[in-house]
Amino acid sequence: MSRLQLSWVALAGPAAYVDLPSPEWARSHAGRERAVDALAFVLAVVLGALFVSPELHDNPDPWSATAISVDVIAGALACLSLWWRRRFPVSVAVACTVFGTVSSSATPAGLLALSSLAVHRPARPAVLVTVLWVPSVLVYAAYSPTTGPVSVVALVMPLALAATGWGMFIRARRQLLLSLRERALRAEADQELRQEQARVAERTRIAREMHDVLAHRISLLALHAGGLEVRPDLPAEQVQKTAALLRATARQALEELRSVIGLLRENNGPEPDPLAPQPVLSDIDRLVQERRDAGTHIDLHMDVQARGDVPPAVARDAYRIVQEGLTNAAKHAHGAFVRVHITATAPGRLNVSVRNGRPVRTSTGASLPGAGVGLLGLRERVALAGGILTVGPDSFGDFVVEAELTWRT
Repeated sequence: MSRLQLSWVALAGPAAYVDLPSPEWARSHAGRERAVDALAFVLAVVLGALFVSPELHDNPDPWSATAISVDVIAGALACLSLWWRRRFPVSVAVACTVFGTVSSSATPAGLLALSSLAVHRPARPAVLVTVLWVPSVLVYAAYSPTTGPVSVVALVMPLALAATGWGMFIRARRQLLLSLRERALRAEADQELRQEQARVAERTRIAREMHDVLAHRISLLALHAGGLEVRPDLPAEQVQKTAALLRATARQALEELRSVIGLLRENNGPEPDPLAPQPVLSDIDRLVQERRDAGTHIDLHMDVQARGDVPPAVARDAYRIVQEGLTNAAKHAHGAFVRVHITATAPGRLNVSVRNGRPVRTSTGASLPGAGVGLLGLRERVALAGGILTVGPDSFGDFVVEAELTWRT
């Protein structure tokens, strides 16, 4: 990192790291600074010559050659010191103040150094150096035979105060612009962070939805295909029936996959693409029947008097819980008896329980793969709904997935 970039970071603060000046910008900025320094040097030389000219002409008491040489040399040194006013503003301003005690031609350079000090440093050193101008001009008035203290103070001190005030104004304006820029950068960074968090949340939601929708269908396909694999001696009618179930299940999986993928596509039309209808409590009967057709023994008990009173979001969560419980039972407890109980325990409260025993037989085929995120997705889903999820074996050795869903009535 270059020295100019380091100074930019030190002045602009931490936000400068977000948008650090490019090398091209740094080179152009350095070129502008050199041009301004050259202009300041020329202006100090020209104005210094104008300040010393009354001492050389139309003066009843002309200066001696030594006094003129001292004035010109001190003024030249003051003008030359302006090239370092950015790096050492306090030192240059104090040096110009000292040169001003014996040189009127150093006054313009001192005013420029004083203004530069107020721009690049806080107010305290600028005010202190400005106060030092009072004894400096008094010493010059005592040194010069052609001026008095009152006239020198009345002429020079307003110029010094104006130079300091102008420098403070420029510094305050720069700090205001930098603070506004930093706020804008921080707001932009916060907005990008919120957008990224929203994208991550949406991707997580879509991933959970894809798992909930597809895991059930694909596990059904695997179960039907596994049945054909272990029973090659099935009658032709049974094989035909199983093949029809495979085709129907694959078609349903494809349709549900298409509806979920529709969430990922950008829609440029005036209306969004229609999504597949969300499951309700009545769809649990169909879900259980599909598992029964695949050979799973399921006992379904649904004690909900008014199913239409259950909010759609709660009904969808209940459906996904039963779906995930049946899928886990098919994967990890093949052939076990499954009990599904859905009960409205109180107004605004729904209990969903999926319980399966130990596997009663071992499949000869490969076990169904799992991503390990199904139960995690259920925990997130139930937590977002404000419910309580319990997962794990009970005292009888059965594996239980039980959720308590609530809503405002």
